Parts: sequence; structure tokens; C-alpha cells
Amino acid sequence: MSDLVLDSEPLNRIAEGRKVTKEHAFEIFNLAKDNPSELYNVAAWMRNKHKKKTVTFSKKAFFNLVNLCRDTCGYCTYKAEPASSKLSMMSKNEVRELARLARKYKCTEALFVTGERPEQKYAEARKWLKDNGFSSTPEYLVHASEIALSEGLFPHTNAGNLSKSELAELKKTNVSMGLMLESASQRLMQENMPHHLAPSKNPKERISVLRNAGELKIPMTTGILLGIGETPEESIESIFAISALHEQYGNIQEIILQNFQPKHDTVMRKMPSAEENYFKIMVAMTRVIMPEMNIQIPPNLSPRSYQRFLEVGINDWGGISPLTSDYVNPEFAWPEISFVDKNCRMAGFELKARLPVYPEFISMTDSGLHEKIAQATDTEGLAKTSYWK
Repeated sequence: MSDLVLDSEPLNRIAEGRKVTKEHAFEIFNLAKDNPSELYNVAAWMRNKHKKKTVTFSKKAFFNLVNLCRDTCGYCTYKAEPASSKLSMMSKNEVRELARLARKYKCTEALFVTGERPEQKYAEARKWLKDNGFSSTPEYLVHASEIALSEGLFPHTNAGNLSKSELAELKKTNVSMGLMLESASQRLMQENMPHHLAPSKNPKERISVLRNAGELKIPMTTGILLGIGETPEESIESIFAISALHEQYGNIQEIILQNFQPKHDTVMRKMPSAEENYFKIMVAMTRVIMPEMNIQIPPNLSPRSYQRFLEVGINDWGGISPLTSDYVNPEFAWPEISFVDKNCRMAGFELKARLPVYPEFISMTDSGLHEKIAQATDTEGLAKTSYWK
């Protein structure tokens, strides 16, 4: 660490390899509010130490399986109502057709996204499931994942609060799964707060699902939203909540830090976007709290900030699709992979493709998936160039 001269005692402790406590983290944040340069330098140094100069991404197709949802979040534009023009309810044939098209585009990931248990609220969802031969959304997800796998894609499911038995069943076909913690703050569940009408966003429930995934050794993606009304202290608490889960189970494969962007058809449409300096500080805080973690931000939500975020500690851009929209943030188009590659090289980094499971977590996947993974990966556990280019 001799190449860095630090005035901050808390950051010096981190540079010396000592673990960050919550008290240190709050102190670091307060110092960084006015002058974040030292925090950024330490975060970048830690990223380079643990991740070198490689930045990864996953080439994906977004399967918007069903966007009816029992929850109503104050910032969400993904959810549709039955009469809405944006309603998506994919049949088995549509899943197969998209999977085949995705492989023609040389996608490696099938991202399956659904609303939270829509059959509990909507008769339309129950009929759709029955017409396809299923009684629940998770049951259909298992079948859809089998279709995607048979067509040469690797499934990654993000379907809200699944039970432990549902997680176990999906592990047979999914190389990884995702559940955003979003925030560990119970305060955001209160009236007039963003999660008031979204019971599944209760952090106690989310942490319970993540704990079950840990016990099942499922490689999990999780993360937090920034700018939805939380305090900086609550964001730091959320990072530590994820850190505690990973310390216990070792299965959190990446943390997504997602910046809030207001959407015109939501109750939070007049709220400002997450302030960039606050967002960058939280990215850097995540790196110093969890030095070896894979940390990503969505590249379509910060389209003019590639180098600035590489400079504060990220090592991944998440899924990028050459084929389908980001149905969660449809107003923000995916960048061209070649554009991301160019920006990474200009910043001194090498962009490499991965599967939806990181190399160091492949051993956690179901043994029945290992042969397919081996056929698609190189000696580093990243996606073979021939498989995705």
C-alpha cells in the first residue's frame, strides 16, 4: 500500500488489511462526503488487488415471463395490470422461440424475471398458468428453465421471495439466482414510503430467503437500491447485512448497486435521481467493506460514467442484452457491447464475458450442470469466445 499516502486513519486501517466495522464505515462516509478522493483511491486499489484489471459482463436475453405482481412498489414501472398494453405472459412456445433466437445472438444467460406470485392476486395469472399446465409461477419457472437449458442457455431466475423447496428445485437448472435485498431498512415499509404496499420487500423476509439460498449453497446475486428515500446510514447497514450473510454462507456471488431513476408512471415520478456522488461513495464503501466481492452497476443507468465507476471499485457490468429490452428500466437502452468494451479499454481495463455464474462459484452449482458449464467455459471459468462471439 506504499503507493497510497492516506490522511484518513480509518482508511489506513483498511489499507493495512484490517476488517471494517460499522463504526469505521460511518466515519469513512462522513469524511468522504466532502472529499471522497481517498476513499475512491483505496476502493480502486482493493479492486485491482482482488480483481486485477479485468471487468466482466454476462451476455443475456431477458425473459419477461409474467409481469403481473401482487406487490406495488412506489418506484416500479415493471408491474403491469391485466388490461395494460405492456402485459407480458409468455407461453412455453414463446419461451422456446426466444431461447433459440437468443442462442443465434450467442447469448449465454437466460434471465427469467417475474412479478411476485401474481397468481395470488390475479385470476388472469391463474388461468395463464393453468393453460400452460402449471399451478404456480415457480413451477412454471422450473419448466421454462429446462427449456432454456436445453437450447444452450444458462438460466438465472429472479422471481422474488421463493420458498426453500422452490429454491432447491430451481437450483437443478439455474446456475445462479437473484434476489435484491433493496434495503435492510424497516422504515421504508411505513406508510407513504416506497415499500408500504409491497409486503415481499420486508427486509426480514428477503434476508430469510437469502439465508435459505445460503443453506442450499446457491450462487446468489443481491444488492441495494440507492436514492429511494433511504438514509446513508441505512445503505451502509444494508451492505453490512449482505456481508453478514456472505460471511456465514459464502454464496453471495455479486452485489448490484442500482441507482434510482424516476419513472413517469409511478408515485415517485417527481423524486430526483440518485445523486451521483452519493452513488459513487456507496459503490466505493461496498468495495472497502467487502474487498473480494464482485460489485456491479447497471451500465444502462449510468451511460456517461463508465470510467468514473471503474475508478471507484466495480469489476462487473452485469447482464447486457443485444436482443431484449431492460423491462425493469425500459427507458434506458442497453449499450452496445462493443461500446462498453471500448470504454473499458480507454480506462485501462479488459472486458471479458462470463456466464451468469462467476468462475469462483461454479463449484456450488448442481452437479448435473457441470458438463454443460465446462463446454461453455475456458480455463479461467469465463465464457469461451466461441460461445458468445
